[in-house]
Amino acid sequence: MSKPNARTIVALLAALLVVAVAYVAVIAVVAHRASKPEPEITAYAHGKAVTVSPFMFCDPKVANSQIDLNDCSTSESISNLDVPSGTPLQISLPKEIANAPWRMKLWYRIPGDNVAVGAFSYDDYKKGLVNTEVKSDGTPYAITVPTPNDPQIKLAVAELYLPVPAMDAAGNVGWVPSAIWSIHTPAYQGLEIQ
Repeated sequence: MSKPNARTIVALLAALLVVAVAYVAVIAVVAHRASKPEPEITAYAHGKAVTVSPFMFCDPKVANSQIDLNDCSTSESISNLDVPSGTPLQISLPKEIANAPWRMKLWYRIPGDNVAVGAFSYDDYKKGLVNTEVKSDGTPYAITVPTPNDPQIKLAVAELYLPVPAMDAAGNVGWVPSAIWSIHTPAYQGLEIQ
């Protein structure tokens, strides 16, 4: 058996160093992603609060002048909260959502098991059309969703979205959600919503 020369030892050490650096880089990326939890919102109504985890959450990336939404997690988490007619639903937002161009969509159960849909957005807040509580820097941190004081009209679903611009194959411009938080009430039971 021959003794390895200095060149062989240096090559082996260099290869080992490359493997070690790659290993540390992978661990650092995994640790960085693990330490960055997905944002949650808090919903409050009728004396009860629930923490709402994202139903879907994407970390949008820009590549080649396009938004890439391939880095997504879908928990399909839905929070349940009773919101009686005439009782407001209040949603507390963390800063990363409050400062984003959020949208909210509401589905109401109306007589005959029919559905009425409502919506508002961060733009509506900026125009003063949405009742919000605002921090001293002007950031909304709580959205108040009034519900009709009519027992025949009940809030069934409230969903908060973080939209990103999108274009379909025909060139139509719109938006798709990069994150969704979903709250269901007892009025949702058996209701067909699209």
